[in-house]
Amino acid sequence: MKLPASAHTDRPWRIHEIAPDFRLEDVWALPATGGPDDFPKLVEQMTSGEAKLPGIAGVLMELRWKLGELFGLDKQDAGLDARVRTLSDRLPDDLREHPGPAPGSLPFRSLYLTGDEWAAEMANRTVHGVMHIGWVPDGSGGHRAQMAVLVKPNGLFGRAYMAAILPFRHVLVYPSLMRTIGREWRAGQAKPA
Repeated sequence: MKLPASAHTDRPWRIHEIAPDFRLEDVWALPATGGPDDFPKLVEQMTSGEAKLPGIAGVLMELRWKLGELFGLDKQDAGLDARVRTLSDRLPDDLREHPGPAPGSLPFRSLYLTGDEWAAEMANRTVHGVMHIGWVPDGSGGHRAQMAVLVKPNGLFGRAYMAAILPFRHVLVYPSLMRTIGREWRAGQAKPA
């Protein structure tokens, strides 16, 4: 479920001090709930295995990667430490010591991991982006997960690209992603410890 921007901006996340020049694009409630110590399980789930979406969302993502290859959107010279400097250069010492796990098959590089937030970044010819995952108290003793997407579009082309893909992200990609995360979370919770 899409959340208001305040679900991210009103929390004292560390990402605010690291990426104040990035625009908050989306905030989503992730279908993962648990206790205060369950956040590492969620991060492990999100960084392990293949990042394959089912159905039309998966087809759209494959198409995006093929178009990116065709038009050179994702070349190494368009990424981190080439077109843009990594945000890890902005990290305070305490966060540098805890970079978190590498995001598996996703095109992201982990920035930091704390007890309740994990951030990873990516860059290509269209955008420099941050995926921020937070573990938020739910008011009844438990916690819930949320994902924020922060972006810095690369010029007019990047802004046009973000506008063009917005309906696909909101209608097809994010709902499919939420179902996949929820299914994997429930399966992981059902396994005996």
